[in-house]
Amino acid sequence: MNAPERIPNRAWRKSSYSGTGGNNCLEWAPAHIPTTGTVPVRDSKDPAGPVLTLTPTAWTDFVAYAAGEGTQ
Repeated sequence: MNAPERIPNRAWRKSSYSGTGGNNCLEWAPAHIPTTGTVPVRDSKDPAGPVLTLTPTAWTDFVAYAAGEGTQ
């Protein structure tokens, strides 16, 4: 996991799959990918909390699953 302070707040984007009720909010930092080759992911309700870093393949699989296109 990366320290959240290493990725500026302006770099984070809220997932289009996040609900509007504020309970299922996920953010990712797309600009960080070319620098490290990983996809940083965090809970938008806890921006100072841990950051999970995924490989681009794992991120693609996760997004497909969240969109209902993955294997269940």
